[in-house]
Amino acid sequence: MDRVIYTAMSGANAAMYRQQLLSNNLANVNTNGFRAEMATFRHVPVRGEGASTRVHALEATAGHLDLPGTVATTGRPLDVAAQGQAYFAIQGLDGVEAYTRAGNLQISQNGNLVGHAGLPMLDAGGAPITIPANAEVGIGSDGTISVKVAGENPQAVGRLKLVTPNAEARLQRGEDGLFRGADNQPLPADPAAQMVSGALEGSNVNPVEAMVNMISAARLFEAQMKMIKNAEQNDQTAGKLLGMNA
Repeated sequence: MDRVIYTAMSGANAAMYRQQLLSNNLANVNTNGFRAEMATFRHVPVRGEGASTRVHALEATAGHLDLPGTVATTGRPLDVAAQGQAYFAIQGLDGVEAYTRAGNLQISQNGNLVGHAGLPMLDAGGAPITIPANAEVGIGSDGTISVKVAGENPQAVGRLKLVTPNAEARLQRGEDGLFRGADNQPLPADPAAQMVSGALEGSNVNPVEAMVNMISAARLFEAQMKMIKNAEQNDQTAGKLLGMNA
């Protein structure tokens, strides 16, 4: 009976992992630029004496859903939305260049242009961008940042770094919610990438689909737990029968 229990336990663990992932997606349904995380199950045959008739279920993260979210116009000059598959470059807390789709930018107290969680946005050279005090900021469709101080003509102070991942340059999600290149290596800037100013991209999580999948995962977990309970009852019954024959 222990084999049945271990097999059912692996299925229950996989269902619990899927439930956690779906809950995180649903919690970020209103997070700007959030990419829904996907999970898959894979079966691993149990090797041992006799025929390999049992398999364990293991969870495996399949990456993230790369469909764009809904773009809403805000009219705020510091709100930007990347177009296509482009990402904004941002400096993570670990100092490594990371990437995000969240475009609700701010100007920090020390004059740096910051984005997600107050982290510095990076220019094409991988350096933070500084905005002069009391300046009007405008961001072009190619990420060029221009500022205008009272009594002076507008001047460019930098350009947001935009990258576009592909099959050779893939992104991996970190525990901080930001994406990074393989081995934390920065991706090259994409000069053809475009963005929209005065707009924000929402999450690409489908809340209805996430809730339906959560119900399915809960039922799968319950089925595995019932199998464990049945195995326990069968074990108790077998023990009683052996005791009667002793």
